[in-house]
Amino acid sequence: MFSTLRYVNQPALSSAAKNFMKNGVAKRGMSIAALNGFEGKHFISIDQLSNEELRGLLDLSKKYRDTYGKASTVDPITAPKPLTGQSVSMIFQKRSTRTRVSTETGMTLLGGQSLFLGPSDIQLGVNESMRDTALVLSRFNSLVLARVFSHNDVLELSKHATVPVINALSDLHHPLQTLADLMALEDHFGDVKGKTLAWVGDGNNVLHDLMLGGAKLGMNIRVATPEGYEANEGILETTKKLAAENGTEDVFLTTVASEAVKGSDVVVTDTWVSMGQEEEYEQRVKEFDGYQVNANLMGQANPGAVFLHCLPRHPEEVSDEVFYSPQSLVFPEAENRMWTVMAVMAAQLGKL
Repeated sequence: MFSTLRYVNQPALSSAAKNFMKNGVAKRGMSIAALNGFEGKHFISIDQLSNEELRGLLDLSKKYRDTYGKASTVDPITAPKPLTGQSVSMIFQKRSTRTRVSTETGMTLLGGQSLFLGPSDIQLGVNESMRDTALVLSRFNSLVLARVFSHNDVLELSKHATVPVINALSDLHHPLQTLADLMALEDHFGDVKGKTLAWVGDGNNVLHDLMLGGAKLGMNIRVATPEGYEANEGILETTKKLAAENGTEDVFLTTVASEAVKGSDVVVTDTWVSMGQEEEYEQRVKEFDGYQVNANLMGQANPGAVFLHCLPRHPEEVSDEVFYSPQSLVFPEAENRMWTVMAVMAAQLGKL
C-alpha cells in the first residue's frame, strides 16, 4: 500500500522520457565531468552557467535522485556521504517551505550539516553589514545560501564571502527553482529541445531564470504579462540572445494569456502577490483578471501539455481542476528542489 501511495502524484513517464533517461544515464558521467570546474563558484543566476554546466547540474540531480530517492535500493545508511564534514549556513530573510526543507534534508543525505538563520537569528544588514556577515560565516561554513528580498544583498554577500554563495531567491532571480522545473520537464518529455514554454502571470524572478534556462535547453519561450508587470528588460535581452545562440524561436511577448498559451507544451504560472506585496493584493488580482490557468486556457495548449507552479499557489492563479490534474507536474517539481540543491552544493564544493 505504501509503495502505491508514494507515487500517487507522480505522472507516468512517456516513452520519449524513458528513452531519454536510459540514454542519458550512459552520458551522465561525461556531462557531470563538466562540473569539475564549478568548484568554488557562486550560484547566482542561470545565465551565469555555461550550457555544459547546466546540463551537468541536471544530470547530477538525477543521479542523486537515483541514489538517495525513495525508489532507490541503496541503503541510506551506507549510501555515499560526499559532504561529510561540510556545512551550509542558510540565511532566510523570507520564509519558505521547500527551500528550507529541501536544503536541510539534502545536506543531511549527503552527510553534511545545515544551519538555519532566520531574521531573528542574525543581524544581517541591521547591526552588522553584509560584508562582515559574509566574512564571518565564511570562517564557520563551507557554503552560504541566502533567500533575500533584494538581489543586491546576495550580490554583496557573494562579493565578500570567501566560500561559494547560493542564491536561494532574490527579487530578480530564482535559479534553484529553474533547475527543479527543467528537471521535471525532462522527466516528463525527455529532451525538451523544440518544446514551447508559455508563461502566464507576473514578469518576476521565477520567470527570469526559467526563460534563461529554457532558452539554453533549446525551448521556445512565450510570455504573457499584464501591462506594467513585464519581465526585466535586461534579462529579456539576455534571453533573446540565448534563444538565437541555441536555435530557438524569438521570444514571444503579449498581454493576452491565451495568445501565449496557444501551441505551447508547457504552461507555467506563479503567485501574483509575492511576499512583501500583500498591500497590493486587491489591485493585482484585478489587473491579473483573465490570467487564471484553468481548463479553458489549458485547452489552448498543445495536446499533452503540462502545467508547472513553484508553490505556494492560490486559487485565483490556477483552478483545482488543472492543479490536481494529470497534466500537473507541481509535486514532482517541488521534490526536485531537493535533488537540484544537492547537486549545486556538491558541485560548488568539488565533491561529485
